[in-house]
Amino acid sequence: MTDGAPPYVGRFAPSPTGPLHAGSVVAALASWLDARAHGGRWLLRIEDIDPPREQPGAAEQIIGTLERLGMVPDEPVVFQSMRLPEHLAAIDTLHAAGLVYRCSCSRRDIRLRLAELGRLAPDETAGESGPPYPGTCRNGPTRTREHYTLRYRVDDRVVAWADRPAGHARGARQLETLAETCGDFPLRRADGLISYQLAVVVDDGAAGVTDIVRGSDLVSSTARQHDLADHLGLPRPRTLHVPVLTDTRGRKLSKQTGAPAVLADGDVATRIGVLNDALGQLGLTPVVAATLAGWQEGAVSRWRGSAWQQR
Repeated sequence: MTDGAPPYVGRFAPSPTGPLHAGSVVAALASWLDARAHGGRWLLRIEDIDPPREQPGAAEQIIGTLERLGMVPDEPVVFQSMRLPEHLAAIDTLHAAGLVYRCSCSRRDIRLRLAELGRLAPDETAGESGPPYPGTCRNGPTRTREHYTLRYRVDDRVVAWADRPAGHARGARQLETLAETCGDFPLRRADGLISYQLAVVVDDGAAGVTDIVRGSDLVSSTARQHDLADHLGLPRPRTLHVPVLTDTRGRKLSKQTGAPAVLADGDVATRIGVLNDALGQLGLTPVVAATLAGWQEGAVSRWRGSAWQQR
C-alpha cells in the first residue's frame, strides 16, 4: 500500500437476474483475489434495483454459491434496493448543481428523433451502445406526463481515465467526451427506478471502495461513473477490467444467452474444479489442493505473481 493511500477495499456487485454462471464466477474470483492479494477487504453488494429483470431467489443463490466457493464477504451483504434515500440525496445534490432535468421522452420518441436527425434507422434500437441522447428535453419536457425520467446533463468536458496496467488498453490513458459518446443519461427512470450508473457510484463511495475489478463489458460505463463521482465529490476508484467469457457465437455469457448455472454443491474437489476453471480464464495455472483454504492460498500467490496485481 502506498503511504497515505486508503486501505484497499474491493467488491463484487452482481445483479440477481439469475444464478451465477461461469462468467460471473470469473469476475467474482478476480475481485476476491485482488482484494486478498493486496491485504484488503472484499465486499458483496446485490444490485437489486431493477425488479422486472430479477429472478426470485437469485440473490440467495448467488450468496450461497459464493460461500460454497470460499468467497465470503468481510462485511454483511448490502442490498442496493435498501439504499434509495442515499440515491435520491445524490440526485438532489446534482440537481442543485444544475445537472439534472426532467425528460418526457419514451424510447420510441428517442428512436424517432434520432431517425429524423439521420443518426438511426427507424427500426433500430437506441440503447446504451447506440447514438447519444439527442437532447430533446434539455430546455424542458416536450410534453406533459405523470412521471418523468431524470437525466444527467453532460457537457463537452473530456473525462480522462486509465485502467490498471493489465486491464483495458493495457492501462493506456483514455479520453472520452460524454456529450459525444452517450449524451445526457438517466439517473432515475420514469417508473421511479434508480439507474445503475448512479447507484454504483453512490454505493461504492459510501463503502469506501478503492478498487473495482469487473468484466470488460462494463468498460463503457467507466467515464460516466467517474464523471458522476467528480460532481458528487467522491474519489474515483481504480479500475481493472478483466476479460469476459463468451459463448460459441462470441456473445458474453449471461442468463439471456442461456449460460448454465455453476454447480457448487459438490464435494471439495468439484468446487476446486470450478475455481480452477475460473482461474484458467484469468490466464493463471490451476492450483492443486485438498482443501478450499489450501486452494485459496495458492491462488492468491498466483495472482500476486501475475501482471493483474499491478496497481
